[in-house]
Amino acid sequence: MHRIFAAALLLLPAAAFADEHTRVRPADQKSDDARLGPPVTLNSYFPFKPPATKEEWAKRRQEVREQLLVATGLWPLPEKTPLHPVIHGKIDRDEYTIEKVFFASMPGHYVSGNLYRPKGKEGKLPGVLFAHGHWANGRLHDAGVNKAKQDIADKGEGTMESGRYPLQALPAMLARLGCVVFVYDMVGVADSKPIGHAAGFADARGELRLQSAMGLQTWNSIRAYDFITSLPDVDPSRVGMTGASGGGTQTFMLCAIDDRPAVAFPAVMVSTGMQGGCVCENCSYLRIGTGNVEIAGLFAPKPLGMVAAKDWTEEIETKGLPELKTLYRLVGNESDVMAKAYLQFGHNYNQVSRELMYNWMNEHLKLGLKGPISEKPFVPVPPKELSVFDAEHPMPKDFVDAARLRQLMAEASDKQIDALLPKDAAGLAEFRKVIGTALRVMAGHYPSKDEVALHQGPKAGKIGEYAYHKAIFGHKGEGDRIPSCGIVPPKPSRTIAIWIHPKGKASLFENEKLVPAAQAFYDARISIMAPDVLQVGEQAGDPRKIDARYAGYTFGYNRPLLAEQVRDIVCSVALAKHVIGAEKVYLVGWESMGPAVVLAKAICGDAVDKVAADLNQFRFDRIDKTDDPMMLPGGVKYGGLGAFAALCAPGEMFLHHHAGTSSGHWTKAAYKAAGADAKLRRENRQAKAEDVAAWFLK
Repeated sequence: MHRIFAAALLLLPAAAFADEHTRVRPADQKSDDARLGPPVTLNSYFPFKPPATKEEWAKRRQEVREQLLVATGLWPLPEKTPLHPVIHGKIDRDEYTIEKVFFASMPGHYVSGNLYRPKGKEGKLPGVLFAHGHWANGRLHDAGVNKAKQDIADKGEGTMESGRYPLQALPAMLARLGCVVFVYDMVGVADSKPIGHAAGFADARGELRLQSAMGLQTWNSIRAYDFITSLPDVDPSRVGMTGASGGGTQTFMLCAIDDRPAVAFPAVMVSTGMQGGCVCENCSYLRIGTGNVEIAGLFAPKPLGMVAAKDWTEEIETKGLPELKTLYRLVGNESDVMAKAYLQFGHNYNQVSRELMYNWMNEHLKLGLKGPISEKPFVPVPPKELSVFDAEHPMPKDFVDAARLRQLMAEASDKQIDALLPKDAAGLAEFRKVIGTALRVMAGHYPSKDEVALHQGPKAGKIGEYAYHKAIFGHKGEGDRIPSCGIVPPKPSRTIAIWIHPKGKASLFENEKLVPAAQAFYDARISIMAPDVLQVGEQAGDPRKIDARYAGYTFGYNRPLLAEQVRDIVCSVALAKHVIGAEKVYLVGWESMGPAVVLAKAICGDAVDKVAADLNQFRFDRIDKTDDPMMLPGGVKYGGLGAFAALCAPGEMFLHHHAGTSSGHWTKAAYKAAGADAKLRRENRQAKAEDVAAWFLK
């Protein structure tokens, strides 16, 4: 015990020397990195900056669309299996009929709803998909007599019937205008019973596979659109969508990721303020660097109408609409985007708002009716009579619960990803398209020179006999502030080795000398850049708390720690190449930082010439808590660490300490497909640091 204590005392001065002499900020100054401060939340501010050119928007639009698809677990899109729709129980009204519908959006899961059809119409008719939102019991909602009376008194509703049953009034009126309307249940609402609303997905396994309530609901919207456009009496080129509150979220989400809708009218949802409070409106990566105004703008140049109320949407006419008008002027017609705020009403989809929508649909679905259109009184159906399942049409026996559905979803996803295993150059390109795009969404892209900011330095000096350059850098316009210490040998070559270690830049020194591996680079005239990535060295701080209810509330607006660390490494590479002017960049990841280095190399591509990483026997599928520092939502879905490592082909790569990671399945296939088998070196055990350095220098 005495010897251990004595050894510890000897190590303290050595560690203190390294910390002190590699530190960039003054000892009494904490990091000003914004990521160590309060996180972005769904209640933060989400402004939209319109693009300057059509080309800029085309690129940005594609990037955001891919982000939404990855976030919702729909990249690549799942197989569209047969719907097998059941339509029954016709209810007759004066100018329209109502039918009961259910169909399989995927094996084991069903979408239910009501189909409204106009009477006495011939030929192909326009259609409208209606997502009901967060009103109690969804399409079966009854607001009650007292609420209806109050809404009539406030001039929000015109009749007791529309006041009590606003979610029936809407499709009934659209049908009278000549539209076929399908109003469908959100997951866990009305007849959608086996999985509770916003339930069944909020755990680590769901995150690792990007399985979420929002993803399932968005897929149901896609399949609902498939259903309505498959009807023989519907013109698929004239189908719009509307919805309020959470239904507004589904409206702008579907219209952002699917090219088919012709007209959109999300109600009381689009704003620069609150982005959606329900689990069904959030998922990891969804709004990192974007927000609902921009997401709604992905629909441009198609007609986009919006309505707001005295809620989080109240400022849409001054914050959001002007920017969307700028976008529409750039890519289409300014008149094709509209928003109106009725601040005399609280959160609603009342008659005043519905009539604004009817007139928007009349104009842009080309209904050919003389306006302005006012809502007619209607005869509501008792909600129980709209229920889809009955004795003759019972709930399907294969309608499964969340646990079984997630298993089926995982099996289908695994089949898709496994099919991407590269066998030739064409297969490798497709693999990169799918897995590479997913990784870009998770951890960012390789920045251009204009996207790298040098905030402080480089400051030159000496640590003993060693010349150093110290700096703080990050992404231009963002809050990251990454400190780095660079060791520069005499007559340096134009090669830089980026050194990533769990102890950060302090790991370069031991007993006031460079550690042997660093000394080897130094002796070879290779400069060393050692940054402190987030939560390492100077960048250490209180760990960000992950929302205990649902990690998507955190990761939907803030990248996970591992992704931020990867992004710091990628930015270090960009600094070395674009700012310092390195001809070659080597990347080395020690101990637990090895997996982050592999992901960084996969993003950087040819910007990194050689990479060596300790895989640390790491597997994403061993993570069982959402606050694990190695949590990376989607890490299992997209093949694990091995698949991300395979993106590094054909670059020279040395992976060690990989026993039990199953990484060889992907990496060997990718390097063979790239014709670069000899550029991949693998060792089961942890390699000695000196051997890793020697591999770079051979």
